[in-house]
Amino acid sequence: MSRLLMAVSIIIHSQRITASSLSAAFCRAATTIVSSRRNLIMSAPAGSFEVAQFPCLGDNYGYLIHDRTTNQTAAIDTPCASSYMRELERRGWTLTHILNTHHHHDHVGGNMELKTDGVKVYGPATEKIPGMDVALKGGDLVSFAGANAVVMDVGGHTRGHIAYYFPGEKTAFVGDCLFALGCGRMFEGTPQQFWTSLQGLRNLPDDTTIYCAHEYTESNARFAMSIEPGNPDLVKRVEEIKEKRARGEPTVPSLMGEEKATNPFLRGDVSSEIRMNVGACDDDDGAAIFHKIRLGKDQFRG
Repeated sequence: MSRLLMAVSIIIHSQRITASSLSAAFCRAATTIVSSRRNLIMSAPAGSFEVAQFPCLGDNYGYLIHDRTTNQTAAIDTPCASSYMRELERRGWTLTHILNTHHHHDHVGGNMELKTDGVKVYGPATEKIPGMDVALKGGDLVSFAGANAVVMDVGGHTRGHIAYYFPGEKTAFVGDCLFALGCGRMFEGTPQQFWTSLQGLRNLPDDTTIYCAHEYTESNARFAMSIEPGNPDLVKRVEEIKEKRARGEPTVPSLMGEEKATNPFLRGDVSSEIRMNVGACDDDDGAAIFHKIRLGKDQFRG
């Protein structure tokens, strides 16, 4: 795929959600009532596809990636079928792929309603993904519109969680493994598994654009400041986050370089301040330090 500019369309609006049961065969979808909307268009050096980002449910982000040449369109997870249908119709796009990161309902809830003729569902081989056609494991490649996404094994939040990394586009869709200034809760995996996954993401180039699945950044920022207040990069970023949220703007996506410099879940093995504030011992390895940071965030009420 030629290296052009990727237009990142972010639709920001306030919403009220009403959840209803569609049928025993379908996952619960949500109806979103939009009370206001404004559009921000940003461009970044990437491939020839466009990324549409829009809110779903309470704090999820939905993503559609579209290639103008082939007219292929992929959904990255499906929190809410109605939100995706509305966005597809608004843009005149036709869905061809669903790329799921893990099995939680707020990531696969719209699969069966969105899976019409010709739509292929991809997901982690070790998890139950509704309608899955192609089972994936770490190291596999997914072809989309001439670009190859590298499947990354990022288990920890769930055991089989995967991420989709487009190296040519300098873009990664990471689901709930990594958040802006945070990471997902460790529901199924082990500290060693999760830490290994985060190290794999940390090895991505600094200019990789990271699309995570939730707008949790303000809460994550408060926790990060509680354990590394002496990090000037973090202090600066927290102020920028406050300004963005005051304007009603999203804090997602972020760059991997930002996360390496400020995200405490990527910094336990490099920051003595974090290690001291979470009570890490001198002989704790990276996984043990990560576990203490994760437990600290789970209990944090700031």
